[in-house]
Amino acid sequence: MFNMSVKQVPLTCGGHTRPVVNLAFSGISEHGYFLISACKDGKPMLRQGETGDWIGTFEGHKGAVWGVALNHDGTKAATGAADFSAKIWNAVTGEEILSLQHNHIVKSVDFSSDGNYFVTGSNEKIIRVFDLNKLDEAPATFVGHTNNLKHVTFFNNDKMLVSCSEDQTLRIWDRISGQEVQKINFSSCPNSLEVSQDETTFTVAHGNSVSFLTCDGLSCLQEMKIPTKVYSASLHPNKSVFVCGGEDLIMYKYDYISGIELEAYKGHFGPLHCVRFSPDGELYASGSEDGTVRLWQTNVGKSYGLWKCADEPNVIFDENQSVPVSV
Repeated sequence: MFNMSVKQVPLTCGGHTRPVVNLAFSGISEHGYFLISACKDGKPMLRQGETGDWIGTFEGHKGAVWGVALNHDGTKAATGAADFSAKIWNAVTGEEILSLQHNHIVKSVDFSSDGNYFVTGSNEKIIRVFDLNKLDEAPATFVGHTNNLKHVTFFNNDKMLVSCSEDQTLRIWDRISGQEVQKINFSSCPNSLEVSQDETTFTVAHGNSVSFLTCDGLSCLQEMKIPTKVYSASLHPNKSVFVCGGEDLIMYKYDYISGIELEAYKGHFGPLHCVRFSPDGELYASGSEDGTVRLWQTNVGKSYGLWKCADEPNVIFDENQSVPVSV
């Protein structure tokens, strides 16, 4: 049922020419926070997080970009692509810092919170952790998944890794020992995986459900049924609400405790592939098959960023520019 009591008018961020498949926010720095988008056009874009204003485009991949990440202060970006490479970029100048060759498509990338380590997950079914201070050494490898990796990320003060795969499992790994610690099976492929800001809860979208699991033990806190196949879900930093989207083009927002649907809006013109809350929880971003990124207000009508009036639509034009990032 659609909530029509208050009009939600998302900001539309154009510029991509193919489906947007992954999004990542930085933490909050003295310059605010930033948003990076992965797209099948092979040209990841960096934006100011609060407004969606385009900053620049990272050029260098020769295939679809599937995974993106930003370090906490937004000074470095990471990308994983169909050209079998993962790249690390200077997010201030746009220059490529490092390119790490793999043997198959790189689907997921992430920085450790301290910036010392970098993880990749690929269609080789292998997780690799690189020590960015010892690049002359071979990366640590984590083997156990039996199908393509979907997502991998650090948690527990970078001591642990969590991953999910097309083999329909979510797995916990000890980064120090390299051993698999725990595994949980799903009845369908986990499409998205997120670690909560306090690192206590995993949010997993799978099938027509969103599940919330404890990071310590993988106990199921709750599972919500969604009226569509869900491709991505994100939990608010204070765990008051969560958002999700997928096959039916609708952006859903639910109360986390009660499970009551709070909002359901059509804004995109294609399935939603990725949704993420901003680090301050004031907005959430979505990326779609339609090639756009849209920013949605958590508290509709609040004066924030470019939202001056909730009844006036805002569109951010990028003119399809593709130049190195500069500020």
